[in-house]
Amino acid sequence: MRRVAAPRGSVMECGGWRGMGLTPLSASWGHPIFFTRTTGKRCVPSPLTHRTPGRWRAFSTMSSSALTSWLNAGLAFVYPEACQLCGDNRAQLAEGLVCSRCWQAVRFIRPPFCDRCGLPFEGDITTKFECANCREMELHFTSARSAVVAAGVVLETIHRYKYQQAPWFEPFLADLFLREALPVLREQKWDCIVPVPLHPVKEREREFNQATRLAAHLARALNLPLNETWLRRVLPTSTQTRLTRQQRAANMRGAFALRDGVKLKGERVVLVDDVFTTGATTSACAKVLLKAGAGEVCVWTVARGI
Repeated sequence: MRRVAAPRGSVMECGGWRGMGLTPLSASWGHPIFFTRTTGKRCVPSPLTHRTPGRWRAFSTMSSSALTSWLNAGLAFVYPEACQLCGDNRAQLAEGLVCSRCWQAVRFIRPPFCDRCGLPFEGDITTKFECANCREMELHFTSARSAVVAAGVVLETIHRYKYQQAPWFEPFLADLFLREALPVLREQKWDCIVPVPLHPVKEREREFNQATRLAAHLARALNLPLNETWLRRVLPTSTQTRLTRQQRAANMRGAFALRDGVKLKGERVVLVDDVFTTGATTSACAKVLLKAGAGEVCVWTVARGI
């Protein structure tokens, strides 16, 4: 895939969101407040948010929101956005700047899959089952489900969203997430949504917690409370990309704790994260919640490694 370079004066070139004098996240994240316009092979900042060379300004007042919407529509006609993955096709800002061709490369997770961790399997399996990994591990959540496979366009999108300050991908990721999670969760009874927390140091560096952002979309759609302060990450754990299953579990031991004053009374909790790999992180969070009095914890993520 061909990556679209960051334009002059963009988020990446200005030292991040705060480097441009922007609030990192808007109140209405479904419509990003800063973005690029692409005409042919030349990227230029949107006049709506351009203030001085190299710096953009976000419209945040309610009085300007209607005008901004109208002007955005006009600019989208004059300067159609390009897909931020392939760079070859047009894409809509409200859809995360991902074109229909890249969308078609997404692999949704369908049965059969492990009833505990959601790992997909091939073959004609019609009964519920647990995979060998789940039988060997002590997992503290009831079940884990993911919307899509963490590969290709999904993996690149998540990586750029988290590590390269590409907030325009959030509508795309949220859409994938809600398409699969809502039909299932609406048939069940859950009390609240809890995101997997980042360590404060990492959250300051990244300027946002992707799990909290995605959990907010789910909580809004289900009309459930978002309890983002229940859990805290007390250990700055190292990256787990190259760790084995056993090493990941050891890395997460003691990494999470309940915030002071939080008391649970049998709540059924939906725990949200962006990617599920071995379940070490979400299981560690579920263990803390259950010990504090939660009645049950299930896990939902956007993507799953296979």
